[in-house]
Amino acid sequence: MSDRKPLMPKATAVWLVDNTALTFEQIAELCGLHTLEVKGIADGDVAQGIKGMDPVTSGQLMREEIERGEKDPSHKLRMAEQKVVLPQTATRKKRPRYTPVSRRHDRPNAVLWLLRQHPELKDSQIIRLVGTTKPTITQIRERTHWNTPNLVPQDPVTLGLCKQLDLDAEVQKAAKRVEAAHPAGTPVPDPGGALLPASETVPGLGAHPDLEPASREQSDAEEEAAVFARLQQLSSGSEEATSDDQSDVTLPEPVEEVAAEPSSKAETDANAGADAEPVTPDETSQSEAAAEPETEEQKD
Repeated sequence: MSDRKPLMPKATAVWLVDNTALTFEQIAELCGLHTLEVKGIADGDVAQGIKGMDPVTSGQLMREEIERGEKDPSHKLRMAEQKVVLPQTATRKKRPRYTPVSRRHDRPNAVLWLLRQHPELKDSQIIRLVGTTKPTITQIRERTHWNTPNLVPQDPVTLGLCKQLDLDAEVQKAAKRVEAAHPAGTPVPDPGGALLPASETVPGLGAHPDLEPASREQSDAEEEAAVFARLQQLSSGSEEATSDDQSDVTLPEPVEEVAAEPSSKAETDANAGADAEPVTPDETSQSEAAAEPETEEQKD
């Protein structure tokens, strides 16, 4: 297989995913991408809005090569021979990674993710991956960054700040460096961030504490006996409460009514006037007529 790659790798991968039955591994190897990136293209999470480019029409890949790859999943695709030899340009010195303005606010989140998931990475490796600065990495590590409460760890590959291949390469370099610094048989220091087991934090609790045996399950007969005993206690308690309530009830004593004596003469006259029968106007005129002859006889 030649070392040449398509001119537009992602656009070629989009076209191959949509129009061929090649495996993700074949497309990733041909286009120089990671398998997860090709899978993200198939799921619609990566390369959104990129229009696919036909490598057959552009003369970069032969139709027969695609058919052989569809029949044999282990077949490695080969690029078509160049009809025009392009001159090799001088390689320019690698410059710091450029991050678009629209994604620069995501760099602290990516740095936080790298510090948590891959603490073995050096600051220089994080700078190459994300394109940030060393003071920013130090502030995020020491939680002195101005936006620390709002930072959320996010994968830089998902954010589009770096490629999965570059991240894997840096992680492998860091792993080899750690193995070289700590030969076989030497314990590797824990970077921290994990809770210690209870056997180390609780005093008196060994690596294999003797746990008490589980309580024996009660049989059906024991459960029924316990239920009946409980019911008897409840019934006896209710009877005692009823008898106590009845004994505590006391009837009220009869109250004798005592007639109140009049306090003054005015009250006595008022009561007597109220007890007397009312006098009608006819009786009043008859009494006056009977009294008049007596006065005339006395005058004579």
